[in-house]
Amino acid sequence: MDTTTGQITLLRAPPGGQNTLDLRNPSLVAGSVVVATFHTHPNPTAEGFFGGPSGFDQLSADALGVPCLIRADDGDYTTGPERRRGGLKGNPGFPA
Repeated sequence: MDTTTGQITLLRAPPGGQNTLDLRNPSLVAGSVVVATFHTHPNPTAEGFFGGPSGFDQLSADALGVPCLIRADDGDYTTGPERRRGGLKGNPGFPA
């Protein structure tokens, strides 16, 4: 999010593996800070897959310091802090 205008910019992370996605090194946008991460859980819950945040999602969001937004076939989920740790000041990527 641009800290002056409030404009949100969405950037795609590099493709991950079958069940992993590395969000630790986001591309930086001048004048902006990372306020959340987003990914999907595409495997169907009807086939026994869990739609909500995994333990790794929870650990990752807490470590990165921003909310993690997840979309699955059975709904939308969040995990991690309610908002960017430390507010909108600080590192242009994830908060320190």
